[in-house]
Amino acid sequence: MHNIAIQVNDLHKSYKKLDVLKGVNLTVEQGSIFALLGSNGAGKTTLVKILTTLLNQDRGTAIVNGFDVASKPAYVRQSISLTGQFTAVDEILTGQENLMMIAKLRHLKQPRQVADALLTRFGLTDAANRRAATYSGGMRRRLDLAMSLVGTPPILFLDEPTTGLDPEARIEVWKEVKKLADGGITVFLTTQYLDEAEQLADRIAILHEGKIIASGTLTELKKLFPAAEVEYVEKQPTLEEIFLAIIGKKEGQ
Repeated sequence: MHNIAIQVNDLHKSYKKLDVLKGVNLTVEQGSIFALLGSNGAGKTTLVKILTTLLNQDRGTAIVNGFDVASKPAYVRQSISLTGQFTAVDEILTGQENLMMIAKLRHLKQPRQVADALLTRFGLTDAANRRAATYSGGMRRRLDLAMSLVGTPPILFLDEPTTGLDPEARIEVWKEVKKLADGGITVFLTTQYLDEAEQLADRIAILHEGKIIASGTLTELKKLFPAAEVEYVEKQPTLEEIFLAIIGKKEGQ
């Protein structure tokens, strides 16, 4: 278990009579990028809220960085950072001021040095003294990611991080996410962009109607796709085709 960042066992959550999570099980290794795929209403947001201590499960267990989310939420919060679908930067402040603010809230020493190091890391040094309102969408997202890393949390949750970005900005964010994982940070990614999971994830899980119905590497998931009918050319399915095939198969049962 020493190399496991997140362990979820038989997790259930209901809202009155609506069962949202129906026994979710998953494991995320340290330093990996784990992508959770699912249609709207599949339960992705509910699962992330439980893992980040924003919501209590009905039953089952969730261990994040070695701490139970139900019994030791404060320890979990010290171990994680959450970047939501919409950037949480203060547009009145400069990039440097945004980072210094978070560093001070985390009670870090030398907040200016912390901010400057992250600005350099994310290629924002030239824009450090500009108000965030003047940043492009890609720059804001990079600043948002930088703010998430103040204090160097070992686990980063990214909830649809490239929603609304143009293709060039998406690629910029992808590069930064890969660098984070290369640096040893565990990334838990939710996305509806299947090509995003295909590009980034070490392992992928598909959440459908409250349950994980398939998980594995992209290569392993490809084996679930029906064999190509054309004999002389074997078509390699995209992750989108695999996802739709698995969902369709499950719904037809």
